[in-house]
Amino acid sequence: MPIIDIHIHLSDIESFRQTATDLSKVDYTAAGLKAEFDKNDVILGIGMGVTEQTKGAFPDSKSPNPMGLDLEESVPPFLMECVGINPNLLTGKQARQELDRIEARLQAPEVAGIKLYAGYYHHYVYDNIYTPVYELAARYGVPVVIHTGDTYSMNGLLKYSHPLTVDELAYQQRGVNFMICHLGDPWVMDAAEVVAKNPNVYADLSGLVVGDRPHFERFMNEPLFMDHFRRALVYSDHYERMLFGTDWPLAPIGLYAEFVRRLVPEQHHEKVFYQNAIGLFPRIQRRIAEL
Repeated sequence: MPIIDIHIHLSDIESFRQTATDLSKVDYTAAGLKAEFDKNDVILGIGMGVTEQTKGAFPDSKSPNPMGLDLEESVPPFLMECVGINPNLLTGKQARQELDRIEARLQAPEVAGIKLYAGYYHHYVYDNIYTPVYELAARYGVPVVIHTGDTYSMNGLLKYSHPLTVDELAYQQRGVNFMICHLGDPWVMDAAEVVAKNPNVYADLSGLVVGDRPHFERFMNEPLFMDHFRRALVYSDHYERMLFGTDWPLAPIGLYAEFVRRLVPEQHHEKVFYQNAIGLFPRIQRRIAEL
């Protein structure tokens, strides 16, 4: 079965490099990613744009918009990109210039959507600072992907990344589709309710475990841990709006796919691993046709 991994990273971020070396033991390069894709029948991935201007500064308040995939010189043909947004620069005199750069990037065929780093940047997703970004999403017909749940940095603030904040946003912006990353973990029941209530909200299952096989085995063999996510999936009962993602390089792709296969009932695998991605990201089909 072909797979689309809708949540990977390919940016020059120090914490990602350290995780790849010390925890997940993956080759954090485009070549390393392609090798994992080929081994696991992944035909396309979507990279979440993010940059840091100073080593170890993620989330970097000085990163210019739009943030992209800067580990390599260009986006590899087997990837698409969600352009990352730094809301700290969307005020004052530079705001128009920042938004113009975001809009110019959205016109590129390899761009699949927009990524907000809620929690990392200290703004609620329903704040007016993001309104011009949602207007661009509606204009170009692309979804907005939102980090929710725990932050991979102690400098994040969890009140901004709680999945319930997406409920108010989804109500305000019915013309835009949103994807809750990481199923809002640890608030997975809250995220499940936001998906169930709002037809314009999806969720991905990325980043729920970080590390190599021994680490995964410990959690996959712990019923309480697995039931934490299964309960939310059963409650939401909207497998047509759940998507497979790995958060690579935080975990090897094949290992993460094994984990998600254990979580999701087999009759929903084709939707979660492939079909739902095409439904949420309209530009995917053309990109696949070009491969």
